[in-house]
Amino acid sequence: MKKFIEFCTSRYLFKLVAITILLYTSIAYPQKLSAQTNSTIYPRIAGHVGIVHPIISFSNTGSHANFKGSYTVGMPIGINIWKSSKIGFSFEIVTFIRAENGSSRVSNTLIHPGILFALGKGYTFAGRAAFETSGRYGFTPVLNKVLIKKKHHSYFAAIPLPVRFGNSLPASSTIAFQFGIGF
Repeated sequence: MKKFIEFCTSRYLFKLVAITILLYTSIAYPQKLSAQTNSTIYPRIAGHVGIVHPIISFSNTGSHANFKGSYTVGMPIGINIWKSSKIGFSFEIVTFIRAENGSSRVSNTLIHPGILFALGKGYTFAGRAAFETSGRYGFTPVLNKVLIKKKHHSYFAAIPLPVRFGNSLPASSTIAFQFGIGF
């Protein structure tokens, strides 16, 4: 208890509170201002969560369909920083779960930074680098479409096309389907 009281009265707590207030005002205030004036202020921060289903993968050893012998699903979470209405940066982390033979486990985590290009009419192209904890690396072009736009969130669908190399495995490409919520 004594250490907790010392911490609460120390400079560290003051610095933590000051940094928290600074971050809140720098991120939240411009977004509130843009809502009041009906014009978007850039940079703008947005986020997304979703589900991604690999459908089929191809390599020089043949093809492998998801749902055949095993099932893999990914759960992406990401943050987008739009520099303007046309271009932005995105950082996404995707955790993959694999189920087979009556058991499931986290099989891989994907670190997925990229650049966003707004194409108009609800379409966005994301060009992402890919770094997997399984030792694979590569890139993922993604075509995204907003399906339903609400005031504070939107529902989207996307077609990721991952291309992977490394870890003593043949190069592979995959077709996947993703859907989620952007906010």
